[in-house]
Amino acid sequence: MTGVFGGRFDPPHRGHLALARAAAAHFAFDDLHVTVIVHAAHKHAEAPAGDRLAMAELTFAQLDATVQLERHRYTVDALEAAAFDDPIFLLGADELVDFPDWKAPERVLELTRLGVGARPGYEPELFSPRIELFPLAPHPVSSSEIRARVRRGEPIDALVLPAVAEYIAANGLYAPASRLH
Repeated sequence: MTGVFGGRFDPPHRGHLALARAAAAHFAFDDLHVTVIVHAAHKHAEAPAGDRLAMAELTFAQLDATVQLERHRYTVDALEAAAFDDPIFLLGADELVDFPDWKAPERVLELTRLGVGARPGYEPELFSPRIELFPLAPHPVSSSEIRARVRRGEPIDALVLPAVAEYIAANGLYAPASRLH
């Protein structure tokens, strides 16, 4: 069984890692493919794709996942190109709310099942038998919060892995332009 976890990962954080771990335990994947999207259709990335790939590799290394850079803008295009055999595409319950607005959501559900991490007390509406929930402990963190903290000069150590925090600092990612000179 193949798991697919895609996103901008701008930057990847402990919540992303927790979702991947919980899904791997629940579904017992043979393979996990983490895909860093170069240009997401619905959100702009602040860090260059190469930096986001490097941070994703640092984050997901302990899961023995295949981490790759994906040039498709839409999930449906990436899934069609990959031609996985009955994969499970991972997302959080908060992202499931937006799923009907994705490009060709019906086709996405033809190409993959959705594995949705749901925190206790939050049961999203399952509008397809191709969607399966798995338990996910709450992780109150977001990539936008991390970027804002870096801009304010606040610590991010509790939100990302130490290697990712070091990478962000060493490469001046998310810092105000005045701090880069």
